Amino acid sequence: MQIFSKLWQAISFIMDAIYHLPSALYSPQELLRQTYKSLMGALPLAIIAGLAIGMVVWIHLRDALVNVAGPSAVAYLPQALALAVVVEFAPLCSALILAGRSGASLAAEIGSMKQTEQIDALMLLGLSPMRVLMAPRIIACVITLPILTIFTAYLAIYSGFLTESLTGSMSFSQYQNEVLRVLTLRESLPALGKTIFFGLAIGISGCFHGNETEGGTEGVGKAATKGVVSSIVSVLVLNVFLVKTIQFFFNP
Repeated sequence: MQIFSKLWQAISFIMDAIYHLPSALYSPQELLRQTYKSLMGALPLAIIAGLAIGMVVWIHLRDALVNVAGPSAVAYLPQALALAVVVEFAPLCSALILAGRSGASLAAEIGSMKQTEQIDALMLLGLSPMRVLMAPRIIACVITLPILTIFTAYLAIYSGFLTESLTGSMSFSQYQNEVLRVLTLRESLPALGKTIFFGLAIGISGCFHGNETEGGTEGVGKAATKGVVSSIVSVLVLNVFLVKTIQFFFNP
């Protein structure tokens, strides 16, 4: 029975969060502050991840293509790298970075507010904690993740060229033409669109576990851990369903 009770609490929280999301637009300063905080916190990791993804994927794919199809097959490598990065690597990697960074911080922040009775004080004043505290943080995750994904994708794609320039002979214009040949809106927009759902899941997961915090400072630590774990699991599960949905509608 406890499992069903927790499940109902989670469903109720999700529905309440979605209902109150538009109210975040009435507090633009708080929304911008939370977005800036979320984006700047995740950006250093996104820079490292973007550079690493592009270089590592290029090295592995280049060797595989040369071994299988000969040196001439390297001409198709920019297309393969661009598609892999834009369609899957950049959205998923950015979401996992934000889940690890914001999933924990949101749960810890909201949990600390609950332990110090700040949330109870808001309710006594007749204010909704969901509208005042949580909605701006959830929307901030929704705004941050597409920006983070675009940044990661660009770094990954052009770090691939940086790797090629050290070992190969492909020119920048040739590389860029091959990349743009496959990066159409049909491929890019659905991949970017799913990051909105990832951001929503991360924001709601972090705030939910923060709101459920019990047991003092130890409870805040447990809430932060649960926020990270549930955010990552939510992103991975959502990714499977969204990939199948995108394939159904855009690649029938």
